[in-house]
Amino acid sequence: ANYFFMVASVILIAFTGTWITERFIAPRFGKYEAGEKEQNLEKLSKTEKKGLRNAAIALLVIFAITLTGIIPSQGIFRGADSGILSSPLIKGVVSMLFITAALMGIVYGYTIKKYRSDADVMKGMGEAMKSLGIYYVLVFFAAQFVAYFKWSNLGIIFAIKGANLLMATGLGLIPLMILFVLLSGLINMAMGSASAKWAIMAPVFIPMFMLLGYSPELSQVVYRIGDSVTNVISPMMSFFALIIAFIQKYDKNAGIGTVIATMLPYSIGFFVVWMALLIVWVSIGLPLGPDAGIYYEIVPQQ
Repeated sequence: ANYFFMVASVILIAFTGTWITERFIAPRFGKYEAGEKEQNLEKLSKTEKKGLRNAAIALLVIFAITLTGIIPSQGIFRGADSGILSSPLIKGVVSMLFITAALMGIVYGYTIKKYRSDADVMKGMGEAMKSLGIYYVLVFFAAQFVAYFKWSNLGIIFAIKGANLLMATGLGLIPLMILFVLLSGLINMAMGSASAKWAIMAPVFIPMFMLLGYSPELSQVVYRIGDSVTNVISPMMSFFALIIAFIQKYDKNAGIGTVIATMLPYSIGFFVVWMALLIVWVSIGLPLGPDAGIYYEIVPQQ
């Protein structure tokens, strides 16, 4: 519905993110002191190249089996109604990805003589997961926080109260868009699911924008901007704990504050340039996407 605007946003945000990185973020890092032993890049041996080739063959075999089970109308990977969306393949895509990656790794390991028995495979999996130990600890406590927050319904309460307050202001379009973006970003700090936030806010803001003469597509664009600019600093983001774990590979003292302080310039910069783009876009009256204009005309019933 807002394809054209998002295409323009990709270009603008890419340049903005690069400028912020070079101007503000990179100079703060200082001299890098490796916390782990650096690995040297070496050329692949003939055995390793053979292992990669065999792993690729294993991938092609799985791909062929998948196509064989999904292309025929009565294929084994299709659903009970012969559909694809309700098929076991779609529902079990995580398992399929795990099996595919595991099989490729096992084939590669056996080819290069790294794995000689199932015990070697288990040992290899354990070594690979060892570096994620801190991530599991962080995710455990983060999951408790998210679960308790969801159980308390505080995110829903904030969303409804904030939407009602904004609706009562009676502002014009541009101030309304700015406040809507700020509200969406604020709620995003307490409620991670984008679809859940939109389900709560859409019934309030879509009619509000329509009564002002603007399309539902515009209200969705405004919401998506607000939801996006604070994703990088929201502790409710699914990957927040993973980001902390990766940062701690380079800075052992890094934590939640380090991540937020590092990403905050991006959040502020994206908000400024995205809002400027949206205001110019609306002022010119460009379509947001295919058959998705900015204005909405209410036709009175006869």
